[in-house]
Amino acid sequence: MAIVIIRQDHKIELWKKALLKADSSLEVYSFLEEHPKDEITMAITWKHPSGSLSGYPNLKCIASAGAGVDYLFEDATRPNDIPITRIVDPFLASDMSEHVLAVILAHLKNLNAYKAKQIANVWEPMEYLRIKDVTIGILGLGELGALTGTDLTTYGFKVQGWSRSAKNIDNVATFSGPDSLSKFLESTDVLVCLLPLTPATEGILNKKLLSQLPKNAFVINVARGGHMVDEDLLELIDNGHLSGACLDVYHTEPLPTSHPFWNHNKIHMTPHYASVSDTNSVIPQLVENYKRLQSGEELQNKVDMNKGY
Repeated sequence: MAIVIIRQDHKIELWKKALLKADSSLEVYSFLEEHPKDEITMAITWKHPSGSLSGYPNLKCIASAGAGVDYLFEDATRPNDIPITRIVDPFLASDMSEHVLAVILAHLKNLNAYKAKQIANVWEPMEYLRIKDVTIGILGLGELGALTGTDLTTYGFKVQGWSRSAKNIDNVATFSGPDSLSKFLESTDVLVCLLPLTPATEGILNKKLLSQLPKNAFVINVARGGHMVDEDLLELIDNGHLSGACLDVYHTEPLPTSHPFWNHNKIHMTPHYASVSDTNSVIPQLVENYKRLQSGEELQNKVDMNKGY
């Protein structure tokens, strides 16, 4: 039994060393080096090249190195009978919560607008908002959404959330199911998207949905680029319905330099770095699941193949 790491960035050796540090008896290979494919039972992957999961006849688990798994479902060549696991990392959730808080406060206090005015040598005071003035709406109440909502309430924000199925979160008003979505949206001043990306949620941040937000609402997308219909967001900002947006995720990453988001003064961008898996935190989960695989025990953090997350 052995592990192969499949990813397209510069982090393969980092993850390989971290796995071996946790358990020196492991057999771990990079997919870029010569390796015995018939001995591979676990593939640890992040945004792998399409087709790279094929050719492993004894593969028994595909382990996402992050919380997201949408990229795996997008690969038509992925072996469909192999279970998928995901990372459940408290640092991922807390990092995301901190990022969202920072973005919201920057919006309330006009920090991004003032930076643009500074560059233009413009001295122009602007009215600001207070925490008590806005209602934060979180679209998606999984682990990340639930913690973000709870954290925001500790700062005095009014927080509400929407999810497909009913949730119960202290001090957060919750909505569930398609029939309650409009009511949730019409009372949301800052919308935070933390949904998983599935066929049902792809393109959900479109003109129809975003138009239901109050005038001057602000949009934060820290989930996946596939949730957003870029042209609809631009239209609603340019026609004055939305006051702006802060985006961390995009359809194509890195975002092409020709994309209109780059030079739009009401769209603020971060490079998909709101929340990043910490190897020290997630490696133990992967090693534990590998041992469970060896002993035939139930895997932790398995993905529901029907739901896609």
